Amino acid sequence: INQAWNPWFHDNYALKNYELIKEKEKETCVKAYVSDDINGRELLAAINGSMHELKSLDTDNAFGRLETEVDSMNTEDWANNWKKYYHTMEVGERLIIKPEWEELSEKTDRIVFNINPGMSFGTGSHYTTRLCLEALEKYIKPGDKMLDLGCGSGILSIVSLLLGASDAVAVDIDPNAVDTAYENAAMNKIGKENYHVFSGNVITDPEVQSEISKNKYDVVAANIVADVIIALAPKAHEYMKEGGVFITSGIISGREDEVRAALIENGFEVVSEKQENDWISIVCR
Repeated sequence: INQAWNPWFHDNYALKNYELIKEKEKETCVKAYVSDDINGRELLAAINGSMHELKSLDTDNAFGRLETEVDSMNTEDWANNWKKYYHTMEVGERLIIKPEWEELSEKTDRIVFNINPGMSFGTGSHYTTRLCLEALEKYIKPGDKMLDLGCGSGILSIVSLLLGASDAVAVDIDPNAVDTAYENAAMNKIGKENYHVFSGNVITDPEVQSEISKNKYDVVAANIVADVIIALAPKAHEYMKEGGVFITSGIISGREDEVRAALIENGFEVVSEKQENDWISIVCR
């Protein structure tokens, strides 16, 4: 259909544009969820204090009302309601990501990765994770050793083992990631004999660095953000085998030049770049 002569297209475009303008006229609202305990109440008090401080600085009333509204949510609802939005999905040419509470509708030749990501970690549906998974499909070979920096729920490292890696090490700054990653590994019949998860800061924590450096890795993945990838580049190079592959993602459009420059500066050669929506993955050796 020639859109230039399509009244339906123009009417709907005008309607959507009008709705968008109306949305922009509304107040900005930031929602946060905190636990109903002493830690949550302390955090809420700190938020309220920050709002009062901002209000005292905002002599021109440019920041809006700066008011906080508190509501309660049933713990069970918070823990489970999000699950209805997360379903089985195919990724790349060989993978299926399947939440543990769903069943496959039909048999498949794809590798099935079962996951219960928990409330705090990724489900694999975001562009950045999908870009990493597609790269892992291409570069993981049987017997490879793999390192997952910023592992979250363990998706990249566990999938690497399902793709044929013989050993995987996963690290995350959040201590909760350790239990979540091990639980997801067990769900996929992967034991601790070839899967090792640690909590700590790879850049500053000598204990974590010591554990990681026990191996040299064929594939390293870092699905984080541009600034952290830049900081990790020298460490990643240190931990890798000659000719090893470094898969990076989580790079927002506009930051790719900085990341690429840092990778090259630390001895990597860029092999490929791929973009989905506003997110970019850079693969290098």
